[in-house]
Amino acid sequence: MMNWKKRWSGFIALTGALCALPQPAFAAEEGASTLSSADMGFMAFAALMVFFMTPALGFFYGGMVKRKNTLNTIMMSMVAIGIIGVQWILFGYSLSFGTDIGGIIGSGDWLGFHGVGLAADPDFSETIPHLEFAVFQMMFAVITAAIISGSIAERVSFGAYCLLIFLWTTLVYDPLCHMVWASGGIIYELGALDFAGGTVIHISSGVSGLVAALVLGRRRGYGIIPNIPHNVPYIILGGSIVWMGWFGFNSGCAIGSNDIMIAAFANTAASSMMSFLVWTLLEWRIEHQVTLFGTLTGGIAGLVGVTPAAGFVEVWAALVIGAITSVVCFVAITVVKRKVGYDDALDAFGCHGVGGICGALLTGIFATTSVNPDGADGLLYGNAAQMFPQVVGVLTSIAVSVVMTFLILKAISLVTPLRVPEETEKAGLDLALHGEAAYMKF
Repeated sequence: MMNWKKRWSGFIALTGALCALPQPAFAAEEGASTLSSADMGFMAFAALMVFFMTPALGFFYGGMVKRKNTLNTIMMSMVAIGIIGVQWILFGYSLSFGTDIGGIIGSGDWLGFHGVGLAADPDFSETIPHLEFAVFQMMFAVITAAIISGSIAERVSFGAYCLLIFLWTTLVYDPLCHMVWASGGIIYELGALDFAGGTVIHISSGVSGLVAALVLGRRRGYGIIPNIPHNVPYIILGGSIVWMGWFGFNSGCAIGSNDIMIAAFANTAASSMMSFLVWTLLEWRIEHQVTLFGTLTGGIAGLVGVTPAAGFVEVWAALVIGAITSVVCFVAITVVKRKVGYDDALDAFGCHGVGGICGALLTGIFATTSVNPDGADGLLYGNAAQMFPQVVGVLTSIAVSVVMTFLILKAISLVTPLRVPEETEKAGLDLALHGEAAYMKF
């Protein structure tokens, strides 16, 4: 027994001595990146916030439609989680961020997330795993597709819609994502600034929504039968959660818990609050009443406007961006839409498309390297040339969205009808398409 105790004591002493010796810095010698617990924790939380925005968008949109179409409208947001999430893992991420092919699309490096592991990839971040970056970006792809449903609610066939968002993400979102955000992408190499998706997300989804609305045609009785939101509390609930999630949406694009994240967070708050206030004043002055629905729409317009600028501008500039975006979106929704007569059902184009265009152009004016050295100085800081890549980015997003969305819809129409039958539209899509009703009848 004593021999065993002596041997065990000797082993412990030897182990302690070895542990006390200086350890070789393998990571430093090999140039390997060091993961940061703070960055990983923040990015996981930011991804969760962006994910939660998609069902919240469903409630936001669901409150705006007629009660007989509530569940169908919510379902169009929810189904994007499954369709686009799986698409992203199988090949969407690889097409978006894979090795560049011609400045337009990525290669098949990471099909099925093969090779997307727990080590950092310096091309994206040195402090978070590559897999975490890919998952964060997946949440963006999901909600972008869901935004389109706001333009075509209450008359689109559910099957046609599912095909639309799958093909649209593959042929519009993934190429734009690569062109604007991936190394080698033509818009990226041109020097365009888009911090969190003004061109990639909001212009593309908003413009594509408008094209889809024009192809499908207006809802039955549009302009004759009042389209009054049936559940304003749903709108406030969903819109407020979307607003909250947007802080993760924008600040998460700093890809870490750092000073740029704080700038994006503050700018997100400033722009949305100013836009909310300006919309309130516009309603009060022009409509002679202030609505919860309207003011919340104003806040979201400000969020859209600051999205491409969030990590590049000072807080005072974010206030200006919010004010300008609010006015432009207000005019687009309350004046232009009425005069032209297009049925952008839930104002996806008026808010996201128009707001995204405003934000992308205003980024070229107010961006400054004093906030983000990796960005560029804008027009206000003596660099008028920055407006060129911003305009090219906007025009590219519009052109790709218009052409490809039109072709996708025409292709789908050869397989299945784009619209539900008139009798289904009249009766309501909830029971006809899903066999469920949002509200019980007593």
